[in-house]
Amino acid sequence: MPSRFWLVLVAAVVGACLEDGPGTNPPPEPAPDSLTLFLVAQGLNRPVYVTAPPGDTGRLFVVEQAGLVRLIRHDTLTTEIFLDLRASVTNGGPAEQGLLSIAFHPNYATNGYMFASYTDHAGNTRVVRYHVSADPDSIDVASGDTILALPQPYSNHNGGLVTFGSDGYLYVGLGDGGGGGDPDSNGQDLSALLGKILRLDVNGSLPYQIPPSNPFVGQAGARGEIWAYGLRNPWRFSFDRTQHDLYIGDVGQNAREEVDYQPAVSAGLNYGWNTMEGSQCYGGGTCNRTGLTLPIIDYPNPGDGCAVTGGYVYRGARLPAYVGTYFYADYCGGWIRSFKVVGGQVTAHRDWSNQLLTNGNVSSFGEDARGELYVVIHGGGRLYRVVAAP
Repeated sequence: MPSRFWLVLVAAVVGACLEDGPGTNPPPEPAPDSLTLFLVAQGLNRPVYVTAPPGDTGRLFVVEQAGLVRLIRHDTLTTEIFLDLRASVTNGGPAEQGLLSIAFHPNYATNGYMFASYTDHAGNTRVVRYHVSADPDSIDVASGDTILALPQPYSNHNGGLVTFGSDGYLYVGLGDGGGGGDPDSNGQDLSALLGKILRLDVNGSLPYQIPPSNPFVGQAGARGEIWAYGLRNPWRFSFDRTQHDLYIGDVGQNAREEVDYQPAVSAGLNYGWNTMEGSQCYGGGTCNRTGLTLPIIDYPNPGDGCAVTGGYVYRGARLPAYVGTYFYADYCGGWIRSFKVVGGQVTAHRDWSNQLLTNGNVSSFGEDARGELYVVIHGGGRLYRVVAAP
């Protein structure tokens, strides 16, 4: 007959096995350094963006610079073409022209509207609204209505992102028009739309209405469409899904790359270009910084990269340890970094170079309908999802 000691030991082991059995306890959260990149798709042609309609958890839509939007269904790249604008789009440079982004209307499930931003054959910016066809996996190109047509004086600094805020308005990112050093002084000119982020009401009559709560409505000499200004090339920007704060990756000239931050309660901020480049006076020396909003973080160019790629604040469910963390990258540097904003200040800033290995140029980040985070590799033609390492 076993001793009392052995009875207790056996009971403890059996109890532990029962507690660890399937379905009894959730898996542990990943350790702080246990992120990696899961390959979702490869063989893409110069991808520059990825997104999904609200509530659509089965599909992803990848924007290719030459004018196609490819369809991924349940992590499988299909042969289906959701949108084909190759006949309308011109593209050139690493990621300056072409089909640059798409945005699904918040009510896409009922109204079928999708918006695309691209450069046309004249090199000018166009934002066009399309409607889904009878086939839910295809856009009716003939349904296109131009929302915004804007001349571009040069072939670079086109901005190119369109996205909806939680307020239901369409936000449009526009670079300063190109050239070196903002030769047309668009960044600080409130009478010009270039060098700005615009906020448009596309829920009424075409082409758009100006929301009456925009910061410069009724101001003499200013365009009412403007939401933020003093930007050189806001290639990628995003809203925090929960806090609704705005994060802007603004590509620098030849000294500093920057990430700008705009709390949800703010509007009409001036990010300084071309008085400032990042946290420094443009061209060196001294400058008047009165009324300017400096970046929440910046870094040297060259030396640490060449062009910042703005990302997203993670709000998914698979990586609970990183909820509230903002991820961003550099196109040339190939690295991915992250930080949190607490009380308007950067905290927990870290470099993921040893964990999130991109092996290529990060042209964009993206979110799916669940808020999970994706990384787009331009020249390599790949799409990754950020996941917990096994």
